[in-house]
Amino acid sequence: MNDLMVMVEIASRRCALNAHDVSSVIELGVVTPVPRTADFIAGITAMRSQSLTVIDCRRALGLDPDKFPTDHRGAVVTIANHSYALMVDRIDDINTATSEVENVSGGFGPEWSRITTGMVETSTGPALLIDLALLIAGPESLEAAA
Repeated sequence: MNDLMVMVEIASRRCALNAHDVSSVIELGVVTPVPRTADFIAGITAMRSQSLTVIDCRRALGLDPDKFPTDHRGAVVTIANHSYALMVDRIDDINTATSEVENVSGGFGPEWSRITTGMVETSTGPALLIDLALLIAGPESLEAAA
């Protein structure tokens, strides 16, 4: 596997997003809360006159976001023709996966098992490969599956 990956950190874990799924990295700027939305939706922001739903990835996992720092940038992705900005701890760089996707040995808990497709090795170490649609579905999808 030689796929390009955008390396991010979510809840202090190294994660990889397929680079072809990330259209850009933006400064989040002002995030306007939206009443009556799920709490993992931080709000909306704008990018070139387009509104983006901002997903707090820590809350989408069902974790306490106050325990982790937040980057001022977001990774912009599109799922089912809707654009999102992913709020993460940190966005590192683009890297190349040097291994095939492997099972996550030992697991990291049900919240991580729900959103990962496995683990990939990169030149800077292993990373959890994130399924963006499952991440954006939020923690309620974990409760519905139980």
